[in-house]
Amino acid sequence: MKIAELRAKSKEELKDLILGLKKEQFNLRMQAGAGALENKGRFKEVRRTIARAKTLLVEEPRTAKPKAAKVKKEKTAKAPVAKKAPAKKKTKE
Repeated sequence: MKIAELRAKSKEELKDLILGLKKEQFNLRMQAGAGALENKGRFKEVRRTIARAKTLLVEEPRTAKPKAAKVKKEKTAKAPVAKKAPAKKKTKE
């Protein structure tokens, strides 16, 4: 099922669809276990449709509120750090 078709559904319809797809997914697993499954590609299709429907359930409406513009932080100049001189090796005399 395409995302445009899912967007046209209400939240309750999406919940019912997810429930029905979960049942179908279970039946597909049972058929696969019994060796009676004919269309293995249906697994992928059902799984992705469930994911799309769940995404739409938690998605905020697009007309709600615009996202806040990102404000870049200005870099502050840091004081240069004084470097230590390398330690001299001691030699035995």
